[in-house]
Amino acid sequence: MVLPPSSKALVPFVSVENMMRLVHHIGLERMLIDLTDAVEADFVRWESFDKTPRVASHSREGVIELMPTSDGEIYSFKYVNGHPKNMAEGLQTVTAFGLLAEVSTGYPVLLTEMTLLTALRTAATSAMAARHLAPKGAKVMAMIGNGAQAEFQALAMKAVLGIEEIRLYDIDPRATEKTRSNLEGSGLTVTACKTAQDAIEGAGIITTCTADKQFATILTDNMVGAGIHINAIGGDCPGKTELHGDILLRADTFVEYPPQTRIEGEIQQMAPDYPVTELWRVVRGEAPGRRDAQQITLFDSVGFAVEDFSALRYVRNIVKGTDFYQDIDIIADPDDPRDLFGMLRRSVM
Repeated sequence: MVLPPSSKALVPFVSVENMMRLVHHIGLERMLIDLTDAVEADFVRWESFDKTPRVASHSREGVIELMPTSDGEIYSFKYVNGHPKNMAEGLQTVTAFGLLAEVSTGYPVLLTEMTLLTALRTAATSAMAARHLAPKGAKVMAMIGNGAQAEFQALAMKAVLGIEEIRLYDIDPRATEKTRSNLEGSGLTVTACKTAQDAIEGAGIITTCTADKQFATILTDNMVGAGIHINAIGGDCPGKTELHGDILLRADTFVEYPPQTRIEGEIQQMAPDYPVTELWRVVRGEAPGRRDAQQITLFDSVGFAVEDFSALRYVRNIVKGTDFYQDIDIIADPDDPRDLFGMLRRSVM
């Protein structure tokens, strides 16, 4: 007789369908606010986490990465890829899934899609950084790169910072039209622009989010005036940048985890001793963020595993007692933990 699996063998799984249901149930802007707070809370306790640059497997087509971390009680990892060529083939540039596990037993406690969740947590992290670094009272944001992340970034800035106007630019006008159409009825004033220069007119925050895996110059030095905050979120691997190096010479640059950002971020262009401030120190009040109205601040964001941990733990807590997940049997659970073979043998009886 084979006994049914115990509760330890059944892992809550949040599918894409259930993640979408969950977002609609909570409300997109409410969820972005909650995730912003969750990420910020974990930045406050930054020293509690294991930290390592993500493990990356690069190819000519793109990159596949694992992003692990732990706070000593819960372990998390995310699988994520980045393949810019996919869009031309009708595929997502980025896909992801993630897992939480108990450190005490090693048993998984959550498995979830993270393609949607990564877009949400990336937008929440941008908003969290801007909350500390952007000019006070900024109401206009330029969004350079209008791909899959654009709407999430815009709505996070609206929900968390009170941004009222989004100015859009992409080299592909269809992407800009897609974003403009999706943001109709959001409460934002949306302007489609024909050049990046047009898009940044009057903006207090500039977000760059492009996908090509190459050294690129999305913003040149003469385009960036005093008092601007830049969220550079497109650069996320060696050989991929968006900003001219002269901008970095004028800006105060804030990063998640320097050993990773110096390999993958905008600062890969700079000397190894280029000064940066770790963002968690600003969040904790240990380092200044925005000091004055003329300062140019740059959040050189490449995405870090702690942010995924925050999002995964948030989802685990929020789905408890709901129907937004299903239990799946992915852990072998023999009646006698020493008798895995016996479990297999009895399964055909």
